[in-house]
Amino acid sequence: MLKKANLYLTFNYQALDWKTVFLILFLIAFFIRFPFFFRDYIDRDESTFIIMGQSWADGYLPYTQLWDLKPPITFLFFALVIKIFGKSFIAIRFFGTLLVVITSLFTYGIAKRIVSKKVGFWSAIFCVFFLSMFGSLQGVMSEHICTLFFVMGVYLLLFKESMGWFFVVGILFGLSVMSKLNMAYPLLTLMAYWVWKAVTEKRFWHSFQQLGILGIGFLVLIVLTATPYYLQGEIQIWWGSIFEAPLAYAGSKQHSIVKTLPFVFVVAILLYIGFASKVIDFKSKPIQILTIVIVGVLFSFMQTGKVNGHYLIQLYPFILIPAGVAVSKLPPIKKKYNILIASLLILLPMEAYLEYTNVISNKMEKGSFYNGEGVDIPNYIIENNVDTKNIFFTEYHIGYWVLGKNPPTKAVTHPYNIQREELFPFMQNARKTGIQELQYIMDVIKPKTIIVREAERIYDEELPEFNFYMNLCLARHYTLTKTIGRGLIYQRLEGQ
Repeated sequence: MLKKANLYLTFNYQALDWKTVFLILFLIAFFIRFPFFFRDYIDRDESTFIIMGQSWADGYLPYTQLWDLKPPITFLFFALVIKIFGKSFIAIRFFGTLLVVITSLFTYGIAKRIVSKKVGFWSAIFCVFFLSMFGSLQGVMSEHICTLFFVMGVYLLLFKESMGWFFVVGILFGLSVMSKLNMAYPLLTLMAYWVWKAVTEKRFWHSFQQLGILGIGFLVLIVLTATPYYLQGEIQIWWGSIFEAPLAYAGSKQHSIVKTLPFVFVVAILLYIGFASKVIDFKSKPIQILTIVIVGVLFSFMQTGKVNGHYLIQLYPFILIPAGVAVSKLPPIKKKYNILIASLLILLPMEAYLEYTNVISNKMEKGSFYNGEGVDIPNYIIENNVDTKNIFFTEYHIGYWVLGKNPPTKAVTHPYNIQREELFPFMQNARKTGIQELQYIMDVIKPKTIIVREAERIYDEELPEFNFYMNLCLARHYTLTKTIGRGLIYQRLEGQ
């Protein structure tokens, strides 16, 4: 076994080509992510993206029928998958796997050109790991989409010189920003670096031509996202939803920049140590560009005031490369430790092993690989002919998609958007406050069936008025008919 481990860790990296690396990355990513193909929902945001994508596949532009706080390219990804493959968790999660694989492949491409194929290979392997494990990363997040386009853009920016490629880079950066708006920060820091290099290296005119072509590509993509709205006379909802709403949301949040400083400080210190010790060559232009992108992403975290696990997807490809460079400068690992390293790599995707067990157990107990309340509750509703007129999911809202229903109002497309009152004006919403929206749903629409997760605390603890009102409505007008896992199914009493 020791000999096998040695062979595994010391094979001929120079023989690697793009196809071989792609295949290896795909097999690893598929193995890690496959058991999650059958999970009902992995993150509330992913469920919302699916619902928004379905609405677009049905012919409704984002923000017109349903609403969520993300740019339209994120929803387009889901809409295309649904339009081609129908309602398929497997298709959505499979193409999410491809996002991870292609992002990691371009990470390999950047690292192998900067350092070596060996560093590129292991940077890509760990990119697959970090983009697929821990928390909600097994789902398909907007960060997976925007990071793919940005990594591709950085690769072309580093290694392509013709003006045509700069136009393509502009398109890719536009796709990235129109998938998640905070990618504008690393784009701005990158463009500032480009101008600084143009001035210091006295190639002002050539660099500004490049930036001009890149900017045209970026603007073309922005215009393309606006065109369908313009043709339907909905340009204001496009502008408000994509640009004004995020600013209003960011301005309303009380997240302190101090909360992000420990993480930012650790990353900055590690980079400084690498540069000061000359383990990482800061004079290298590609390393400088990667560092500038990292700075831009970190600045976006500071502006947001928090660092969620899925936010780090935007950072991993860029930081893994200088990390790989630094590790490659360390003394070679003794062969006797190879078996230990191989064992650690095998144990790393422990979440996947546990989920394989969960999937098999669910198949044995319930006869289906698909699992979770977001699947079990709709199945119960279908099998028992439960009334779904104006059904209201305060949790497990992927159930709307499974049942072929829509949320009762735009404001609850994502269940927690009802708490974000600062966003209501951009939804073209008639109600001004979350409690008014809740009263409209419960007293006017009067959903026949309501699904909640915790009867005592349906919304955040910071919203006692919401919880009091909902619990009062449930007590007066509804009866609990079924508990499935942590999900509670309430049905409206006759005559209420």
